[in-house]
Amino acid sequence: MRRGVLVLAAALVLAGSAAAETVSMTLGRSVNRPGAPSVAPTSSARGLFVLHCSGCHGRDGAGAIDVPDMHQLGQFLRLDGGREFIVKVPGVMNAGLSDAQIADVTNWVLANFAQQTLPAGHRPYDAAEIARARQAPLVDVEAARKSLLAQARSRNVELR
Repeated sequence: MRRGVLVLAAALVLAGSAAAETVSMTLGRSVNRPGAPSVAPTSSARGLFVLHCSGCHGRDGAGAIDVPDMHQLGQFLRLDGGREFIVKVPGVMNAGLSDAQIADVTNWVLANFAQQTLPAGHRPYDAAEIARARQAPLVDVEAARKSLLAQARSRNVELR
């Protein structure tokens, strides 16, 4: 079985596919294609982002239609309930990651994609905060987002 997975990974590397990076990270190894940067194993926040978030948000975090642009996440931190919203959305809570991994990935995203929008005095997430967030799941994502967007408009906070 493991040999079959390695053969699949090798075939994807030869094809130059981004999926090869995902397979390699699943195996906890780097893929080294000529001229391409090596990919971090799944233990890194970046690797976890690629495996669990980039399928919808894109490798650059820019999102798509109906998928938020992660470059704007810092703006949510300026709103009442925005900090909690970021980590309570179903894509985060249902990613199959531990509390510490969610904190690490969220902090990585904020530092790498949303740095320009972070409010002064921003404090990183930690595993304990994620554990508390899990205790009160977000039931109506659309209503919560609409409420945050209305709050952003009333405070002149640019949020898309």
